[in-house]
Order: sequence, then structure tokens, then C-alpha cells
Amino acid sequence: MFRLFRKRILPKEHRPQMASHERVLAWAMTPAGWPVIATNLGLWVEGKRTSWHEISKAVWDGSVLSVTTSTAVEHREGYDVIADRAPDRYPLEDPGGLPHEVRLRVTSSVVHPQKFALGWVAARRVPGKDGLSWVVRYDPGIDPAAHAAETDAFLETYWKNVGGSE
Repeated sequence: MFRLFRKRILPKEHRPQMASHERVLAWAMTPAGWPVIATNLGLWVEGKRTSWHEISKAVWDGSVLSVTTSTAVEHREGYDVIADRAPDRYPLEDPGGLPHEVRLRVTSSVVHPQKFALGWVAARRVPGKDGLSWVVRYDPGIDPAAHAAETDAFLETYWKNVGGSE
């Protein structure tokens, strides 16, 4: 009965070089024998950490965790324009609580998501940084450079409505 409440401990040989204040929340092994590790600061895969605010979407289909990361393609006054990369797929053996923890961390890093005519705007919580970082992801086919002024105008009104600055 108590086995249900026992925490899974990540073996030392699979523990990456983490920050001193970083702690393991959940983990699972891939069939290839390397761990996928969720910590309070991000998702570790093959010795590399991706911070939660860099992950746009995580989907669990029952056997494979698909993680879509984003990258900043342009910095504008008060926000970054981001673009999604192709999803990375991680088949997991005995996933335990990892898929739930990843989904929880990605979702909780997003604040004030809002669809607008050209795409999505949201604020992200960035570990180790005070305040929120604003991002815009344009819909496919939208030229960001051609719509910078329109996006700026939308955000100026939006920030006032959500109590933000700028």
C-alpha cells in the first residue's frame, strides 16, 4: 500500500549538472536508455535543459511525450516575436508523473494568453527573472515585419486592459 506514495529517485548516474537550487520533480527513461527530467527550472533531455518559458506546447499521447519549443526571432520594444520549432518526440517507458508535471509547468508559465487577428500574445514567467516577459507568435503566413505597427497598437491597448505596463 505504501508503495503508491513512494517517490521515484533519479539514479545518480543519470543526474545532469543542475543549478544548486534546482530540484528534480519527475523523470522517466526513454527506450534508448536516457532520462527525460522535469525540474523546477526546466526540462532536461540528453544533458541539456530547456527552460519552461521556452516550451510552447507539450502533448502526451499515452506513450510519447511531444514537446514544441519556441525561439525568439525578433526583439521589439516590450516583447519578443517567437516562432515554434518542430516538435521533439520522446517515447517513455514507465512515465510516472512526468507527462503531468511537464504539462503543469508549461501551462503555469503562461499568463494572459490572448488570440488576436494576427496570432497569439501571452506573458511568460521566466525562472530567475522578476516580472513577466511578453511574447507574440504570429499565425502561419503572417509577415511579422509587415505587421509590427499593428501588433504594437494591439499590445498597447491589451497591456492597459490586463494591468500591464508600457
